[in-house]
Amino acid sequence: MNSIKNVLIAMTLLLSITAINAQIKKGDSFPNIQLQNDKNKTVKLNSYTGKIVLVDFWASWCPYCRIANKNLVKLYDKYKGQSFEIVGISVDVDKEKWLQAIEKDKLKNPQLIDPKGFDAKSVATFGVRGIPSTYLFSKSGKLIAINPTETQIITQIKKK
Repeated sequence: MNSIKNVLIAMTLLLSITAINAQIKKGDSFPNIQLQNDKNKTVKLNSYTGKIVLVDFWASWCPYCRIANKNLVKLYDKYKGQSFEIVGISVDVDKEKWLQAIEKDKLKNPQLIDPKGFDAKSVATFGVRGIPSTYLFSKSGKLIAINPTETQIITQIKKK
């Protein structure tokens, strides 16, 4: 009986360590994630290396996300020509509602979907605990801030 208990404890510890290590941390590179965009094309997240990138986790059903989208649209319109990109990753499970939200919120930046909701691989990889959640990457593809302020984002964009 003790050996079964010890095996279960060991497995629990191993799973906990694996889950902790799966979450991206400052200094880590873009995760190797491929998702579908709103035009049904597969996009590799690390293909945005070379720009300052804000990865934004959101969903159509999240009122705080929809409010944040308004600010992100303004930020994107102002800085998109300055080696800056915002990549939205939706955790919607209903693709139609996601597409409707993109249109209604007038999102022009790249939009990806990981349709398994909070069970999605991207959610686990980034360690998303709630939405909206944002992750700021440098031009070299390294994570530099989690949930950065607008000032932090603009500072990175203006760095030469």
